[in-house]
Amino acid sequence: MEFSKIIREKLKKLPDEPGCYLMRDRDGKIIYIGKAASLRKRVQSYFRSHTRRTAQPKIRSLISSIEDFDIVVLKSEAEAILTEGKLIKEYRPHYNTLWKDDKRFQMIRVDVQHPFPTIGKCRIRKKDGAEYFGPYTSGMAAKVAVEFLERKFGLRRCRPREPDEETYKHCNDDIIANCSAPCIGNVSPGEYRRRVEEVCAFLRGERMEMLKELRAEMEQAASELKFEEAAALRDVLLHLNNAVRERAKVRKTPKMKQDEARIGLKQLQKQLKLSAEPRVIECFDISNISGTNSVASMVCAVDGVPYPNRYRRFRIKTVEGADDPRSMAEVVRRRYSRLQREKKEMPGLVMVDGGITQLRAAKAELRLLGLDDLPIVGLAKRYEEIVWDYDENSGNLVLPRNSPELTVVTRLRDEAHRFAITYHRELRRRRIMESRLDEIPGIGSSKKEMLLKHFGSITRLNRASVEQISEAPGIGKKTAELIRAELDKK
Repeated sequence: MEFSKIIREKLKKLPDEPGCYLMRDRDGKIIYIGKAASLRKRVQSYFRSHTRRTAQPKIRSLISSIEDFDIVVLKSEAEAILTEGKLIKEYRPHYNTLWKDDKRFQMIRVDVQHPFPTIGKCRIRKKDGAEYFGPYTSGMAAKVAVEFLERKFGLRRCRPREPDEETYKHCNDDIIANCSAPCIGNVSPGEYRRRVEEVCAFLRGERMEMLKELRAEMEQAASELKFEEAAALRDVLLHLNNAVRERAKVRKTPKMKQDEARIGLKQLQKQLKLSAEPRVIECFDISNISGTNSVASMVCAVDGVPYPNRYRRFRIKTVEGADDPRSMAEVVRRRYSRLQREKKEMPGLVMVDGGITQLRAAKAELRLLGLDDLPIVGLAKRYEEIVWDYDENSGNLVLPRNSPELTVVTRLRDEAHRFAITYHRELRRRRIMESRLDEIPGIGSSKKEMLLKHFGSITRLNRASVEQISEAPGIGKKTAELIRAELDKK
């Protein structure tokens, strides 16, 4: 069987790197998605004569249907596994029968909404206010991480939402599982909450020193000839490393040296046909959940490197519901009309996170401001393609994989997304906590405003002790105790 010239040329250029491959039929439809530790070895294997002779009927049928293929180069095999699952669920290719049961990887869930949160495993991420970590390609790594963190921080495992002394009578976890027993006041709600925050920080990869402590314990046990204990600690350490480092590896943004970034800028100038090197790039992203608390972020790169001092956050004011194009138009108008008023220098390139719809909405606002010459592009998520709108036939621009210029734009897009999500979560937490004040007997709108004016923000109020709260105008000690108790529930 002879393959097309397109396939033969692509086979020669396949990289020896991890990633995903997408097989297409003569109509361009994706019919199979796979992952590989080496894209070169895996994809080339489909087109060998030996494979066509000896493969199972399903594989031979697939090969005979392939007219073209695409690849997505990724940073690790773990990331390839996760990306493969997401792509298969999105496209539902005909030949991916093994994935049609919608099997999902395990995640770790911390129900931070509860007064005394617990930690557990799950496979579905819900919009329930809980913190989710993962997904993890190793189910055992997730299991060991949950058990280790329960013991290390004394988290409860019982089911009641608010355990009490009656619950304690039927539980021995404080003895056999190192539970801190908040149900009988062994730890205060505030201390228990602090422990939960440490758990979340560890799962985010921010407490790597805990792994060093565990390694020291293992080495100490080995030096004392306690080999069974050392072996058990070794296994725990291995799985925890997998759980924490895999997450960091999947989400980590590639770093670049200054000289590499400058090369990327020169290439961007060439690829985007810019009149000058884009030494300052500003990138926008929109974040909302079901159209609530819509916010936007703007992050900035100077000479190809993120420059946090120039980051900006926006609350969407003129758009109701989840309308990303109109929200993007609003923030672009606000940003660049302000630069015009203040007679400040414009960036060398503007980027919006999204496709042609968001790009055209933003471009229309620039045109109304008389900024037609300000270069602006979009960055589509699916295949990391640059979207531009010079004319109807311009199409999308695919930057070379692993190139400095692609790293510059994707890193900035990811930073904009992170910054927007962080701001959205902050506003959501603030809104939830402010609404809790309304539920406290004796706290009306006037007293709430007085409290917020006295402390400056709900965050500072949340950190205040009973004595500090009682110092606010019109707030006595009894009311302060009610407020503190309510805030401790969240």
